[in-house]
Amino acid sequence: MSTTAIVILVLVLLAVLFAAGWFLGGWMRSRRLRNRFGSEYDRRVETADNRRVAERELAEREKRHRQLTLRPLSDTARAHYTEQWAQVQQRFVDWPREAVVGAGDLVHTVMRERGYPMEGFEQQAADLSVEHADAVNGYRYAHGIRGRYEQATTEELRNALVHYRELFRDLVGHTDDVPAQRNGAVNHHRSREAHHA
Repeated sequence: MSTTAIVILVLVLLAVLFAAGWFLGGWMRSRRLRNRFGSEYDRRVETADNRRVAERELAEREKRHRQLTLRPLSDTARAHYTEQWAQVQQRFVDWPREAVVGAGDLVHTVMRERGYPMEGFEQQAADLSVEHADAVNGYRYAHGIRGRYEQATTEELRNALVHYRELFRDLVGHTDDVPAQRNGAVNHHRSREAHHA
């Protein structure tokens, strides 16, 4: 085999190895981002121009998130906010619209204390998606209902409260301390409506 043929063969092998490495690297990056962001990954891929643009944005979210100074809540703060949540949830029985607004306010208060910037809703959702990807779509839903809470049905308000609770539990850190319902508040409200119907 001539020297020229050997050089060409080596160059072809190097090109194949480079292409395989590039493909494998992209596949591994996609897999890592999909595992980290879950349904948020799928949502961004669907709404972006292409997968590469979506993945670049998600990687930028991770980079921004690493620069945030996030802190856990103290035990005292966690107990205080958990009690406030119980009051918000109890309020749903008689004032569901006000309860949903209160739930959103409480989630924002906890976010602020944890160190999340409050620059606007889309940025909040992007920042939350890095560590709370499973709850961020529900947060978007709850935010949408809160924005039109006066026209929302009781079922929409109940779902918004449930989604706020999911994110609240993630943010406070001890999910067992946050009751799913307090004295059957949400179901009690629904049974009262059925009784009056």
